Amino acid sequence: MQAPVQTAPAASPAAMKYIDEFRDGALARKLARTIAAEADANRSYRLMEFCGGHTHAIFRYGVQDLMPENVRFVHGPGCPVCVLPMARIDQAIAMAAEHGVTLCTYGDLMRVPASERRSLLKAKADGADIRMIYSTQDALAIARRDPERQVVLFAIGFETTTPPTAVALKAARAEGLKNFSVFCNHVLTPPALSTILASAGPDGVQLDGILGPSHVSTVIGSRPYEFVPQQFRKPVVIAGFEPLDVMQSTLMLVRQINEGRCIVENQYTRAVTPDGNPKAKRLMAETFATRGSFEWRGLGHLPNSALRLADAYADLDAEQRFPVTAGEGREIKGCECPSVLRGVLEPTDCKLFGTVCTPDNPMGACMVSSEGACAAYWSYGRFRPPSPKKGAELFSEPSPRKEKGSDPFLAGGGR
Repeated sequence: MQAPVQTAPAASPAAMKYIDEFRDGALARKLARTIAAEADANRSYRLMEFCGGHTHAIFRYGVQDLMPENVRFVHGPGCPVCVLPMARIDQAIAMAAEHGVTLCTYGDLMRVPASERRSLLKAKADGADIRMIYSTQDALAIARRDPERQVVLFAIGFETTTPPTAVALKAARAEGLKNFSVFCNHVLTPPALSTILASAGPDGVQLDGILGPSHVSTVIGSRPYEFVPQQFRKPVVIAGFEPLDVMQSTLMLVRQINEGRCIVENQYTRAVTPDGNPKAKRLMAETFATRGSFEWRGLGHLPNSALRLADAYADLDAEQRFPVTAGEGREIKGCECPSVLRGVLEPTDCKLFGTVCTPDNPMGACMVSSEGACAAYWSYGRFRPPSPKKGAELFSEPSPRKEKGSDPFLAGGGR
């Protein structure tokens, strides 16, 4: 029997017309009171936010401080830079050093530690041609400008960033760019979520519900999460990125748990549909194929959890064009990044956090990436004494344009 995907009816456009209403302090306090009133004091609610963007929203806006003590957020592996294993970074550095390619990648990957305390940034300082880009189109532009140079796009990310890589592949093929190739490290969300839920138990993370990712779901839709209630009996609510999105989604999960329901609900209806983005999915299906197995930092080798270039684009595959030998990467001793990614530990449980491991001297990927849990804890002071201003007081003042009346957020439905 298929688990239903429930989408609540959209609210009146006037109710959520302005962006500041997603951060309305008065409405946040109302939601907080509703969650506190409905949360059963005799049980706990451990809710995993899979997406790193949610983690930062929770701490940036003090959402955790607004929750009752028995409603806790557990941080998941939804940071694409963080889950990339050291061995893949080692392989990229070897490509640049041994084959003399121009390696192009995104800025937050440059400082992620590789084996032997190396990184892409240090390799660049040692003479490798490694360049920071803002989009796949930048890598194509470099290849066009210098046809004598072999340009490799170090492509990473979940389903959100996969379509732009597909567009780059199709453009390179159409233009006949022989000096462009892709080192593919795109990973898939559902297999990682399945692995975390399958490992839940006395020795794993304890979860009562899932806050589904935002941007990923705009691409793949809400249907791919149906296995969670079917196989694992856990409710899912796909949540938007704004603080009130997270709070409303939390209320929806609390209500599902209290009522014994277990379905996929979509709070982020303004951007997510059941079937996602058909054009983006067609592009991905045309240019990529599923790998049999791929290593994730913290989760190990997961079957069918990542993408490679499709056979029709194999000539643009940097792994085939520039083969290198890279050993198994080892985490820096004492770094708990793998356990943080599984939700088993919090960043402050790591002895290195805030001592030898800081944004200026990161020991693990979770402290480097803008979506990493350790970076969120550091940036928003979760290891410091609490500020006298916290929670809803950090939100903007209520918008004077907001009309009085019933609040769609408190109804627990998406917009």
